[in-house]
Amino acid sequence: MTRLSVNINKVATLRNARGGNVPDVTKAALNCERFGAEGITVHPRPDERHIRYADVREIRPLLKTEFNIEGNPTVPSFVDLVLEVVPDQVTLVPDGHNAITSNAGWDTIRNRELLTNLCKRFKDKGIRTSIFIDPDPDMAEAAARCGADRVELYTADYAAEYSRDPERAIARYLETAKAARAAGLGLNAGHDLSLENLAYFIRTIPWTDEVSIGHAIISDALYMGLEQTIKAYLGEIRKK
Repeated sequence: MTRLSVNINKVATLRNARGGNVPDVTKAALNCERFGAEGITVHPRPDERHIRYADVREIRPLLKTEFNIEGNPTVPSFVDLVLEVVPDQVTLVPDGHNAITSNAGWDTIRNRELLTNLCKRFKDKGIRTSIFIDPDPDMAEAAARCGADRVELYTADYAAEYSRDPERAIARYLETAKAARAAGLGLNAGHDLSLENLAYFIRTIPWTDEVSIGHAIISDALYMGLEQTIKAYLGEIRKK
């Protein structure tokens, strides 16, 4: 069964736009769990423009479900934070400091030495390690050689193409997912997954372990409410 991890970065973005502690990021995380989410994802960046390092430290001991921290491991403070709080999973994402959002996966061949060293450091602490990749079977196979436990497929291209041609949109993802499975890797997916395109993705790649969704869930919650939104996403995941 694919698990739903809710990325709460957008809640923090709204809080930071005004200052103070409204909305309360920790309360939002706990409510997501209460409403059925099977994990919480955060993606702290060095400028702390949304999730702050302090949020990560506050949330960690309160969660009852899985905690996933995403970020760029070339930033020493990010690595230190992960090793300090010891989440269930760390997802290595090569986003630039000025990127609005993640926009590409790792070249796991060119960056093999860096990623191998990072995977070992995190796994030595008992942290499951996932590498964010584009839909490319070669990148999945190389991620396995780096010592990763999972890969996370960057699904922006799938989401952009889905409404025009779902089969074509998912073809490369399916090929990469098969390569990941053959290499012994677990499989996550995230970026621009939504109520429109989620069920088809899961039906086509049913061995997906986890989807991490933030922007669409928080946006839909403006209209539907957070509880009903999370239930709707869980319903899409569980569609036959």
